[in-house]
Amino acid sequence: MKDVQRIYGWLKTQPGERWALCFDNSYDFLAALLATLHAGKTPVIPGHRREAQLREQQNHFCGVMSDTALNLSCPVINPQDLICMPVQPLEPVPANAGVVLFTSGSTGEAAQIFKSLQALDEEIAWLAALWGDSLRNCRVVGSVSHQHLYGFTFRIMLPMALGLPGDAAMIQFPEQLAAHSLHPLLFISSPAFLKRLDVNLTPPDVKRVISAAGKLDDDTAKMARAWLKQPVSEIYGTTETGVLAWREHSQSAPVWQPFPLVNFIAQEDGWQVASPLTDNNPVQLDDILEFTPQGHFRLSGRRDRIVKIEEKRISLSEIERRLLMLPGIEDAAVVPIMRANRIALGAVVVVGEQGGDKQRWRVALRAWLEPVAIPRYWRIVERIPLNSQSKRAWTQLQELFDETR
Repeated sequence: MKDVQRIYGWLKTQPGERWALCFDNSYDFLAALLATLHAGKTPVIPGHRREAQLREQQNHFCGVMSDTALNLSCPVINPQDLICMPVQPLEPVPANAGVVLFTSGSTGEAAQIFKSLQALDEEIAWLAALWGDSLRNCRVVGSVSHQHLYGFTFRIMLPMALGLPGDAAMIQFPEQLAAHSLHPLLFISSPAFLKRLDVNLTPPDVKRVISAAGKLDDDTAKMARAWLKQPVSEIYGTTETGVLAWREHSQSAPVWQPFPLVNFIAQEDGWQVASPLTDNNPVQLDDILEFTPQGHFRLSGRRDRIVKIEEKRISLSEIERRLLMLPGIEDAAVVPIMRANRIALGAVVVVGEQGGDKQRWRVALRAWLEPVAIPRYWRIVERIPLNSQSKRAWTQLQELFDETR
């Protein structure tokens, strides 16, 4: 509480209204978050501490609080350097308070999203109703950053609401997870980390493991379940919409169960969604959904991963799906490549120990795809590169095909 008071007392003397919070340590982040809200300011969560990118985003905030030295033209404050102020009562958080986050677009400038505390509280109420009883006496640990909405919701907001203790540092390696032997755990993770679990280690006592930030495949879910002795609970949602649905990997290919107050609206070109988390305003989804008669659904690709080549609409998601059906290919990503003012496709693949034959892959793809949809350029990598949110780093994938390489 003293740390919150110190930041709060200083912020009350500052004229700026929007303050960026850039901390890797979850405790320091939480103290700055509470102080900012009680001071009547708006917390801005850029999602990183990269100096060059913060310079580009400076029009979104008037100052930065961080435990890292940053050379910016706005005030940069390390809360540990602030002088302790006389204790003063914290003012109530304004009713219209909220936080600003950013979408994780792979290209172009990320758009800012305002999340009201009212919507965040509603979201936590849904999660507590679903899993709260099973999380009693758990300690929260996570392999995802609190600086993006998924980690913010599950490593910051949910533990606060349920009164659960949590680790301030992020889990980076499976060995760190296995070292937790004193408390039952709620483990907040992602498909990228779960794929790297070392099943030769002694597993910790995990009461629930939650995954998001990317689709969890059946093999990874099965492996994680066998090691952790718990099925993986998976969350589906976006920064714009908050949580939308959940599923539990107690069997292969489980369907998604929407949260009760989420309304999916069919459109000619896809789906919109509205809920109390969006003030019941419809938001367009980029995913393609296939509903069952029972109201559950499956994800079958992304609406926005369509490119036009020689006047034909080509689904990159469909090509990736077909690649994964070929023997020897364990993972795949397809990106559009510009060559001599013409678009061609590049495939980045992860292969098994037996290796692979690009020509045989091309021949096999002809059974499903039009000639213009068959990748012309190929790169074999050890793993598909991911960004800090454990999502595919599309810019980095395209750079693999730079003509200078």
